[in-house]
Amino acid sequence: MSQIRQELQDLRMARRPVVSRAPLTLLPAPAAEAPDLLVIAGEHSGDEHAARLVRDLRRSVRPPTVAALGGPALREAGAELLHDLTAASVVGVVEVLKHYRYFRTLLDETVEWIARHRPRAVLLVDYPGFNLRLAARLRERGISAKGGGRVKLLYYISPQIWAWKARRRFTMARDLDALATIFSFEPACYADTSLPVEFVGHPFLAPDYLPPVRYDPAAPVLLLPGSRRQAVQRIFPRLLAGFAASGLAQAQVLHPSPLIESVLRAAQLPASVVLVPPGREIAASAVLTSSGTMSLHCALAGIPGAIVYRANALTYLLGRCLLRVPYLGIANLLLNEEVYPEFIQGAAAAAPLGEELRRCTRDPERITRARQTAERLRAILRSPVERGAALWVQRHLDR
Repeated sequence: MSQIRQELQDLRMARRPVVSRAPLTLLPAPAAEAPDLLVIAGEHSGDEHAARLVRDLRRSVRPPTVAALGGPALREAGAELLHDLTAASVVGVVEVLKHYRYFRTLLDETVEWIARHRPRAVLLVDYPGFNLRLAARLRERGISAKGGGRVKLLYYISPQIWAWKARRRFTMARDLDALATIFSFEPACYADTSLPVEFVGHPFLAPDYLPPVRYDPAAPVLLLPGSRRQAVQRIFPRLLAGFAASGLAQAQVLHPSPLIESVLRAAQLPASVVLVPPGREIAASAVLTSSGTMSLHCALAGIPGAIVYRANALTYLLGRCLLRVPYLGIANLLLNEEVYPEFIQGAAAAAPLGEELRRCTRDPERITRARQTAERLRAILRSPVERGAALWVQRHLDR
């Protein structure tokens, strides 16, 4: 993550933080000496995955010092947060182009920070639209190991090169020192390159992972519009309309941040729809979800449901032309079948979504299939070794 992971399956140029009008200023290193590791995670899901990895690293005999450009999860895990990249997000090629100056400034200042403080390694977590450009710049400046410098570049959570921009695997091999993937089939995608690639297991199967959702046939249905403001504004009205058409009594909406909560409240919610902040496990009998990371959470929890996707028309048309995958949903892609029906663009209408919710709460076959889907997914996502991702990073730091 998503990794397979979100919206138009890795239109990564369409995933960036909302632009601040204040000049970007990165904080100093956490100590007089350079940190051992700089983590860069630009999305909510990447922030959470990186935080779990950092917590595992801190259990090491010689825990590294960690600075980060990420979000609150990394800060809570013990990293010194230099800049919050997850405060808000935009989605869509058109929206990203409007904020080109911000992204260019962010890239320039990050390169200068690394040049000044020289961490032993930089861990790039997903977010390839930014992170792969950063890797190239560090090589060109002679800062990274591939450019003749001493800073190792590690990449955690592979871009979906099997779906989009397959040839960038050669650029990654040129710029990166190692790659860790969260899907077992991904190392084979790099077999024709010199890049060392290792499957370290999916973070949702880690022993200390606390799932945000669980299945309960007596619970309300769950609506998950996503974590990016523009996407939420497009998708959430369709989720509300689908719930209203279902005739079911109550729905709950899980949101990732105060910003998204304000967007949801602007929709004038009926009394039957309750907003739920993150931080505790939510029970649900069925779900309508965006195609991002939360759809995999629901599939692993055995919650029956469907995926809803709506994008800017230009973004959607570009995706249709460029993507090479048959599905948007992560579980559907992993299992190569539509275990979660997908309602895309105009198909995301009230009547079919309402019917889908009713079916998910009343059809025993759908409920059983959701449980079986969860079991199949766990079998293919489990790490081959305990603490696989953290051990992978530590091994490269120790070399």
